[in-house]
Amino acid sequence: MSTQNPTAVRVYLARVRSALADLPESEVEEILEDVRPHLAEMEAELGDNPKVDALIERLGSPESYAAELRASGGYPPRPAETGDKPAILKVKTGIGGARFAFWGLVFSMGGFALFGFAAAMLLRVEPLLGLLFIAPVLAISVAYVVRRGVASIAELPEVIKLREIVTSFQSNRNGKGLDYFRALKPAWWVLCAAVLVGFGLLLMLRHTEAILLLPLMLLAAVAVVWAGPKLKTDRRLLWLAVPISAFVIGSMFGGVGAAVDLAAKRSYSDGPYTNGYTPYNDTYGNPQLNYGSQEVENIYAFDAEGKPLTDVYLYDENGRPLSTTRYACERYTGEKRKVGDDNRYPRPRVERGVQDDQGNVNGYNGSRAFCQEKADVPFSAAIPKIAPVPPSATPQAPPSSTPAPPSNSTQPTR
Repeated sequence: MSTQNPTAVRVYLARVRSALADLPESEVEEILEDVRPHLAEMEAELGDNPKVDALIERLGSPESYAAELRASGGYPPRPAETGDKPAILKVKTGIGGARFAFWGLVFSMGGFALFGFAAAMLLRVEPLLGLLFIAPVLAISVAYVVRRGVASIAELPEVIKLREIVTSFQSNRNGKGLDYFRALKPAWWVLCAAVLVGFGLLLMLRHTEAILLLPLMLLAAVAVVWAGPKLKTDRRLLWLAVPISAFVIGSMFGGVGAAVDLAAKRSYSDGPYTNGYTPYNDTYGNPQLNYGSQEVENIYAFDAEGKPLTDVYLYDENGRPLSTTRYACERYTGEKRKVGDDNRYPRPRVERGVQDDQGNVNGYNGSRAFCQEKADVPFSAAIPKIAPVPPSATPQAPPSSTPAPPSNSTQPTR
């Protein structure tokens, strides 16, 4: 390398050294020795004779990078943060896009955590569809950092304030715990991959349609293992690793909640309702009845002649109503009317299907979905006849063994 034409790494490190000038020289040298190999590797990736601006796009300004090195090393913040002001002025023209990229990352992190929690808590695929509303925001943020880098984002006032808080926390005693967690970063990325794959397999076992989701989980697992170790040298990868980490954390909390809920239900079902009807709540919080492991949606009663009964009210042995909630056809028609949320049976029978223009059910020509309520009983019951007990016959007195008394008739005298 020619000293007359310093490389981008040397220029970048010179500015980092200036930002760390208040620290002891020996410690500054130690810090620079740790980061120099990463910068040299990045310089090689950027091609022949890259410019300093290329490094700034990948890592942010040397001043902000030096502040992160202070935080990671547990050093106090710089006494006078004057070196960052010119940089703020330089990127002020692009502050709108930088701010959108930063808050897009924050928004995506919260959304991924929320929907991961809901999907794991309910063990259903539907909550994950909410990620489709977050994806556009994250995609625009990623496009910005890929094109412009993170330099302008690192100079945002809110980012500088956040960095100062982290640095201050790191410098006191409570921040020592961060060093321990920082040492666990490699294990964390592996754990994220394991949780993603395991969660995908669990959803696939419970819902066959989740098999389409499994490749995405595998791709996310590979991405987080690849991107995690490179965050120190390429801050743009935060927009990949942070949302995935948030999703993993949310799904882990949701899994714990689901396990607690399942344990509570099992504990309750081991009580007096084990062999009969068990009151539960469905996924919407509405009461439901279970017979064994099967959900009971309707109850039909018949008299001794096999005639169906209506307006039957059910109670348990303690006088508690056996109530359930069933909804009408609101999923198909938008109607929000409840079929029943009390203990009155039978409920109207909800029939759904597809019919064509001529009214033929399951037709194909111009077919459309339909939903209707019917009050009829969909089956007939054969009530067993119990034979009446015949009246008992009058009991006969048992024959006596006592000899009969002598007759009063007189016998002729001889």
